[in-house]
Amino acid sequence: MRVRLIFSLKNKGSYLPFHHQYILAQFLKGLIVKGGREEFFNYNYFNFSGLKGQTKVSRSGLHYYSSLVTLVLSSQSEDFMDYLLEQVFATPKIELGNLILSPEYTELESEPTLETSNKFVCISPLVLITPAFNEEAGKRFINPDSDEFSDLLYESTLTRMEKSGWYTPEQMESFYKFQVVPDMVYVNKLKEQQKKFARIYAVYDMDVKYEVRGYTLPFTLYAAPEVQDFVFKCGLGAFTHKGFGMLDLANHPSGTRTTTYKFKREGFVPYKPTERVRQNVAPTSEEGESEMPEEF
Repeated sequence: MRVRLIFSLKNKGSYLPFHHQYILAQFLKGLIVKGGREEFFNYNYFNFSGLKGQTKVSRSGLHYYSSLVTLVLSSQSEDFMDYLLEQVFATPKIELGNLILSPEYTELESEPTLETSNKFVCISPLVLITPAFNEEAGKRFINPDSDEFSDLLYESTLTRMEKSGWYTPEQMESFYKFQVVPDMVYVNKLKEQQKKFARIYAVYDMDVKYEVRGYTLPFTLYAAPEVQDFVFKCGLGAFTHKGFGMLDLANHPSGTRTTTYKFKREGFVPYKPTERVRQNVAPTSEEGESEMPEEF
């Protein structure tokens, strides 16, 4: 399931760093531990986007000017999702970087029918390698058009699926068909415009800082529907529970994409349509990313 968590922004114009996944990860981890359910303390089968809203770029980072900003959360487990959202709504004032936020309401995304071939876009950077301490391997650039790029994603995905215990050995054996084919027209266009689709990001794990290379680009994934469903809900690549590798379909079918979910701040009055600000899913052009969905 994928849920949109909508916050009101109390101090318009405040900012987050361009690469703020680690801030969101630390915030969510704190809530998970604060709730006290030990079975979720090390639960890794969830994923989340960057914080989306109307932004302007400065040297400091992304300045947010929306009345509302959105975080997409995703997991196979409704129990975990509700536990996490309970902790969010028990925190009326949230400080993320320089932003002061208040949780307002949630929306449930409709589940698309995933085929054996789907074109995805990244709504958070895609990381290929989990580095060891004090090594540079995680920052190595890997050509998206290479077999190594697809092979690394295949290995990490199948390893995570096997560890989950959700699939039988027979199913795991059937998931051998897997290929990531990046949109090289898009990649080459960015290169011509001297924009980046791959950057270095900070990740914190057990209080240790790692630096990894993340990619943000459209690609087509060829794999079994079960594999497609797993990466759509749990993320693709490394550090997915740290907010990396969140995907969205490049083209959504027509129809309603969301329904009201159960969490809402008591007394919250929805904004009138004319007061709502378009919520931009895509990271800003400053990060070298375009051709993404313009709104949820």
